[in-house]
Amino acid sequence: MSTDLIASSTTARVNLLGMNRAQLEAFFLELGEKKFRAQQVMKWIHHAGITDIGAMSNLGKALREKLLAVAEVRPPEIVSQYDSSDGTRKWAIRVDGGGLVEAVLIPDGSRATLCVSSQVGCSLDCSFCSTGKQGFQRDLSAAEIIGQVWLAIKSYDAFQSGKGRVVTNVVMMGMGEPLLNFDNVVAAMDIMLDDLGYGISKRRVTLSTSGVVPALDRLAELSEVSLAISLHASNDALRNELVPINRKYPIARLLDSARRYIDAQADTKRVVTVEYTLMAGVNDQPEHARELAALLRDFPCKINLIPFNPFPNSDYRRPSGNAVSRFWQVLVDAGYIVTVRTTRGDDIDAACGQLVGQVVDRTRRSERYRQAASIGEVASG
Repeated sequence: MSTDLIASSTTARVNLLGMNRAQLEAFFLELGEKKFRAQQVMKWIHHAGITDIGAMSNLGKALREKLLAVAEVRPPEIVSQYDSSDGTRKWAIRVDGGGLVEAVLIPDGSRATLCVSSQVGCSLDCSFCSTGKQGFQRDLSAAEIIGQVWLAIKSYDAFQSGKGRVVTNVVMMGMGEPLLNFDNVVAAMDIMLDDLGYGISKRRVTLSTSGVVPALDRLAELSEVSLAISLHASNDALRNELVPINRKYPIARLLDSARRYIDAQADTKRVVTVEYTLMAGVNDQPEHARELAALLRDFPCKINLIPFNPFPNSDYRRPSGNAVSRFWQVLVDAGYIVTVRTTRGDDIDAACGQLVGQVVDRTRRSERYRQAASIGEVASG
């Protein structure tokens, strides 16, 4: 962090919520303080849920006053919260500039998976995704990304409450393409993994990408989180239609990059999760399954089939149960580990393909939340 940023922060205070340990240590050193102050502040924010710098009692009064002049701890704002009959909880969250994103927490026994957004809107314009139809507004800051985790825990009053861990898994599968907001996503994931942050296992934080190959290669140098790739097609011609970034980074390049990412990990048992959204009459036929099985031969992966969840004005349809079963069986017979994603939270539009994110007038938001949808690929593992 530059001294210029600290000097100018009397008008634009630095948000400590989104700083990872290394960034906070650098911040305190530039303030003329010892870097162990970073550990103290991280515990206050991420363990105790405290945003009031004045209440951080193990910081001296002079330091607290110095911090109050140049810094703040400011999470984004929850606009609405919806609770599903199956225990799923969804939040509509307002970020700086008035944009809206959503986060969804899916409980499953002792596990609870939080689906986190990384951008307001999306620039990739995948044909089956209504987030892309609303266009791209901006990247979320690291504070706005990790703030979704903070808000989820806070909404259950679970900071140091003895209620156990509210968030056990995080999936970067909400609005936006995480690798197009690289630095902020990596900083936020650092906090998720750090014991001074949320202490989540690297196997339980998953980044999902549509295939930004250069950024994925860079990620291999910086991160050990689990990887998912949004494939959705078994050949380039079809994927060019469904996922336009494929025209720049076709399937072979994406799979090669994903393999390099896995090979870079110390854990030799890692595999890539291949996400495949099934759309009736588009990519759900047995011949597609056979082609997918051949495509992924010798690729270290498990396959997650996602029956399409319709949204308004979409031309795609959800496949029949029989079509899903036939597709699954072809892949299982070929020797793959295959799961079918269970629809959760569809009564509050929180199922896969049903996250909103449109910027609408406040008086109209509740109705629009019930009607609109976007592709937040909510995973349960």
